[in-house]
Amino acid sequence: MGQRVRETERKYEAGDGPGRPLTPPDLEGLPSVAGIRRLDPVLLDAVYYDTAGLALAAHRTTLRRRTGGEDAGWHLKLPTGEPDTRTEVRVPLGAADDAPPEELRTEVAALLRGRPLNPVVRLRTTRHRTLLLDAEGGALAEIAHDEVTAYVYAAGAYETGAYEAGADETGAYETGADAGADGPSWTETEVELMRGPPALLDAVEERLTAAGQRRSASRSKLARALGDRLAEPPAPPGTPATAGEVATGYLREQLTAILALDPLVRRDQEDAVHRMRVATRRARSALKSFRRELDRGATDPLGAELKWLAAVLGTERDREVLADRVDGLLAEADPALVTAAVRDRLRGLAADSHARSHAALVRVLTGTRYFALLDRLEALLVLPPFLVSAAAPAHEAATAAVGRDHLRLRRQIQAALALPPGDDRDIALHEARKSAKRARYCGEAAQPVLGKRAAAHTGRMKSVQQLLGEHQDSVMCRAALGRTAREAGAAGEPTEAYTALIAAERARAAAVEAELPDVWRSADRDI
Repeated sequence: MGQRVRETERKYEAGDGPGRPLTPPDLEGLPSVAGIRRLDPVLLDAVYYDTAGLALAAHRTTLRRRTGGEDAGWHLKLPTGEPDTRTEVRVPLGAADDAPPEELRTEVAALLRGRPLNPVVRLRTTRHRTLLLDAEGGALAEIAHDEVTAYVYAAGAYETGAYEAGADETGAYETGADAGADGPSWTETEVELMRGPPALLDAVEERLTAAGQRRSASRSKLARALGDRLAEPPAPPGTPATAGEVATGYLREQLTAILALDPLVRRDQEDAVHRMRVATRRARSALKSFRRELDRGATDPLGAELKWLAAVLGTERDREVLADRVDGLLAEADPALVTAAVRDRLRGLAADSHARSHAALVRVLTGTRYFALLDRLEALLVLPPFLVSAAAPAHEAATAAVGRDHLRLRRQIQAALALPPGDDRDIALHEARKSAKRARYCGEAAQPVLGKRAAAHTGRMKSVQQLLGEHQDSVMCRAALGRTAREAGAAGEPTEAYTALIAAERARAAAVEAELPDVWRSADRDI
């Protein structure tokens, strides 16, 4: 795997416009800075890769191959959601570097969706660096004065073969009327925090401002080079004004979460599968809660695909939950009953090869059905299928949506509790659990509009959901234990241990059912 680092930096340009010469700032007397070291200039040559539609750049992601300097190699920069900070994944240059490394392509597979990567921009930079040092000579921050020349590959040039590595490159570049022979050029300043405190960035910014510089209008060198070819991403939404904006705002949050979690799932990072499954369920739940605002002709097929994805992710998650529950049962069971054969069967119950199940999940996440789902979700957000009621005031619509989902849950819990213990009640409580999730997620969607009222409602629904989740986990575990007991009996093995464990799980479920009325009375309040 590539080296992962957090990069915190700010970019500046001359205050009177791009391309103007930069006045060096006064760096004496900066807080925490004991010394200054100016380094020899370095020449950097970077080729940036993207899809024909600039899918990476549209998501504030960049992939480049850079030579020159101390960190030559392949660099993938990913947004973190924090201002000025990104995650950079670095892979050294190899013998064959005509295409981006597969491990970096995997990181952005959910953005590429099978589309090819091609060079889109080449940047040649002369960098003049100044290090700000602590008392021991360690680098607190680096200030880089960059003289940049950009060569933008003509749209389609890489598709038709107009550029080949090592060939005459000038024919593959666009040169603006004011760009000169080599293409657009500019100067800028980058300040990268290394070991220094965050306040040092602000202190350096004050000096740069005093020298006539300002924060760069472009978020990156690549964005500046691409200019009008790169559409600016939509600004972060403010407080929703309409019912439709409540729905799409929440859906956009879930799509963002899915895209961010996709590479974590592929890397098999702990809890990533669970979190991605939750984001998928939240998106599907929103489509149900806001059926009065969104055309079901468009949302129902998408909801079916989200249900499919949640089920795919759930296979691995359910295995994890069952494994933890079995471990708990074994720890509490009578040692005299838990023979080696029983222990082996129970551990085998949830011990399907993790490597095998993860590989199967990754295959799904590399398939056309998953990519098509992401495309459809993005398309819905670009052109939402609003109904007339989507124009209703957000406050009223959010209150009504939360109220509808809460009423649905109330009816289901009352009906379930009216049933005698047994399979029918188990099924009814499972349906109530799904409605509790829907009520919780609707409360989350309403929080930008309803504030603390919605947050409190969400917390109450979460408590109900978690209790019902414990009940459902017990039901599923009992079913798995029953299958295992039948297998053991067929093999001529004693089954007393399984009978005792099933009884213990049944007691857990009964305790939940006994607790539920009080928990529901506490949660059953109008928003």
